[in-house]
Amino acid sequence: MFSSILAVLCSFPLTGTFAQPPPSSGSIEVIATFDYPGTGNQTLPQKINGKGDVVGVFIDSTGVERGFIRYSDGSFSAPIADPNDTAGFTEGRGITNSGLVVGDYLISDGTIHSFFLSGSTFTEYDVPGTVQTNFLGINDPGDATGGFDPDGSGVFQGFILDRHGVVTSFAVPGAGGTFAYELSNTNKLLVGYFVDSSGILHGYYRDAAGALHFPIDPTGSVATILFGLNEKNLVVGRYSDSSGVTHGLFFGLPSSFFTFDYPGATFTSLNGINSNGTVCGRYVDASGIAHGFLARVKGKLPLTSMGMKTKTTVAPSQVVSLDSSSAAWGNATPAR
Repeated sequence: MFSSILAVLCSFPLTGTFAQPPPSSGSIEVIATFDYPGTGNQTLPQKINGKGDVVGVFIDSTGVERGFIRYSDGSFSAPIADPNDTAGFTEGRGITNSGLVVGDYLISDGTIHSFFLSGSTFTEYDVPGTVQTNFLGINDPGDATGGFDPDGSGVFQGFILDRHGVVTSFAVPGAGGTFAYELSNTNKLLVGYFVDSSGILHGYYRDAAGALHFPIDPTGSVATILFGLNEKNLVVGRYSDSSGVTHGLFFGLPSSFFTFDYPGATFTSLNGINSNGTVCGRYVDASGIAHGFLARVKGKLPLTSMGMKTKTTVAPSQVVSLDSSSAAWGNATPAR
């Protein structure tokens, strides 16, 4: 099982491409690493816009979580904290080319709520009639995506909030939670992940007709998350294998993949990719500190078949109780 993963792993210098690739193959080049300023900060990039601005989350040495923007020139915004955050937890989750940010925050009762941030102005948002709303991404036309908990059970359903204020919700049949992470600018493709009845994470995509295609699991995966995509339908995310290593993931529709590991790291997550093929993500070093990085896709990646078929459904679904353990979610709910 693991040998099939090793077949697509490559080691390469930080500033170079894969060693001796075939002339027709593509590669991944790491172009920058970064940390939000401050001693001991954990840096968790989430999405990248077409200009190269990155939105994300940093966790300081006291455990307080704040959003941030890393601008394309390498400078950082001040910490982003929603004014209604009463639990020391605000995340930046998505950013448009115009600089509109979406994110979420916690309040003292433990429920999660969402916001739009334009300049310095916060606009609060919850899907009407729900207990919790979690923004996870936004495309350039202004269509936001995420998950909502309709009744306080902790079972989230995926949703799209379009630029006109119309909410469309959906769920993978039988799932204990469905999360929508990013919608393409043309509204033809949406990616995310769901939690099955055993608490296992799997990727999915939703096509232009509203059909859900699932599960998306690279060979050897025991947990898969799809976070972002670009207009070329190249999807990024991460997956974990049975040895406990977490790999960066490139997914190509309908069922092919490519693995990327930050050099020397046993945890790599790819969270966003823009139209230029620039990826934002993070790796965790030997001391347990998370660092942000930018990488560039060069050429056409040599994707490998997953050797599996996905299910397709447009039917409404029954959802079951969510496994909310930290192990199931990688110590974050929803994943980031």
